[in-house]
Amino acid sequence: MDEYKKLTNEVGAPVADNENSITAGPRGPVVMQDVWLLEKMAHFNREVIPERRMHAKGWGAYGKLTVTHDISQYTKAKVLQLGTVTEAFTRFSTVAGERGAADCERDIRGVATKFYTEEGNWDLVGNNTPTFFIRDVHNFADLNRAVKRDPRTGRRSAQNNWDFWTLLPESFHQRTIVMSDRGIPASFRNMHFYGEHTFSLYNAKNERVWCKFHFKTQQGIKNLSNEEAAKINGMDREYHGKDLYEAIERKDFPKWTMYIQVMTEDQAKNHYENPFDITKIWPQGEFPLIEVGVYELNRNPENYFAEVEQAAFTPAHVVPGIGFSPDRFLQGRLFAYGDAQRYRLGVNHNHIPVNRAKVEVNEYHRDGAMRVDGNYGSTPAYTPNSYGYWTAQPEVTEPPLDLEGAMYRYDPKDDPTDDNFRAGGNLWRLMTEDKKQILIDNTVADIAPATVNIKYRHAVHCYLADHEYGERFAKAAGLCMDKVKELSKLDHSQLVQATLSETM
Repeated sequence: MDEYKKLTNEVGAPVADNENSITAGPRGPVVMQDVWLLEKMAHFNREVIPERRMHAKGWGAYGKLTVTHDISQYTKAKVLQLGTVTEAFTRFSTVAGERGAADCERDIRGVATKFYTEEGNWDLVGNNTPTFFIRDVHNFADLNRAVKRDPRTGRRSAQNNWDFWTLLPESFHQRTIVMSDRGIPASFRNMHFYGEHTFSLYNAKNERVWCKFHFKTQQGIKNLSNEEAAKINGMDREYHGKDLYEAIERKDFPKWTMYIQVMTEDQAKNHYENPFDITKIWPQGEFPLIEVGVYELNRNPENYFAEVEQAAFTPAHVVPGIGFSPDRFLQGRLFAYGDAQRYRLGVNHNHIPVNRAKVEVNEYHRDGAMRVDGNYGSTPAYTPNSYGYWTAQPEVTEPPLDLEGAMYRYDPKDDPTDDNFRAGGNLWRLMTEDKKQILIDNTVADIAPATVNIKYRHAVHCYLADHEYGERFAKAAGLCMDKVKELSKLDHSQLVQATLSETM
């Protein structure tokens, strides 16, 4: 703890009294001349910055990535070279809840990590699931609105949530995961996390492969039942944040083993489904995990607001050797995340210490609110110029990517290789009997407030994934199995039409 600090005003002048207002007489009104009171109240009125639209409730910690295996054949990124140790910051979050939400809600967990590499910051923005609910960024705002509060009641709505999910069959695998026993992790330390999207890696020869990032917990997977979570939420709404903080304080540093999956460009062209679809997985039997290193969290922030609330992430922040892919959702996130931070924190948010790179930054931006670093002084503010400023670095250019096909609004459901139920069915068949029952019980409880047509829609998806899955959900939800079987013969558009009526 620093020595006790003497109170000053906003520009350093001493404050004589911080307890008593200046009034006109001992019982009179406060006067405008009490300028410290006005400053204090004006700042207080503005202390709450706009919260994140999603992932508003979160906790963070600092750590390091240590690369223990050689993957230089895939990438020239210095952060991923054997023996490299890179400082990082990770923020964990729930997705749907506001800043005051309880930690132990049934929800996926966001995991955003900022690696302070010697080539600039690399942000890996993912979740504790390998897939997501949607695959086209056009559905991004709608997903958020569906899982947020209803505009009429101001409350969460299972009707809105499940209506939206069941109208997008590609969300089925993610629905199964969220309703499973892994829907409420026991702690951030006891869950895996993933980059989710397909990214690219390219090596020193500018040879590209496609990649997925995995981080597997070394603490073991542990989860909470609905009953356990409800009890905890009634006693400690900051349960996961407390667990992470206290583990680090007692030097029980949580660790994850980092892996990548790799797919060649030729394999991607001939894959039996779209490898850039975030609602699909790459089976590990076909694309095995390749070990990279160990990620450890080992230091708590000193100030929650400055370091956790003001932390800003965007998947647009990559470094040479790591690139993007044609993933539709990733392509939209490349803009959406950075733009959200510009709204939330201001155009100069990358100058905030938790977001600032550890290397020299010459991003060429000028001016804007909260510019406090000299603003590049008198150097030219334009390119090209005759003075050698702001020269590009073509040596880090990514390899070209061949594209084909007419520009058009393609619907992935029209792709004959599109199977939205394979992965969910495979997951069901991998589950032990007790896990299957937990999944059914959780789903029935969560979907209970929704109307019967939405329940039938979900039952059909379960049946298409695995007949046993569909039959057990239908029975538990009190649905007619014969009707489920009849509806399962319809294509998606026909199913939607057949389930528009809330009474069926």
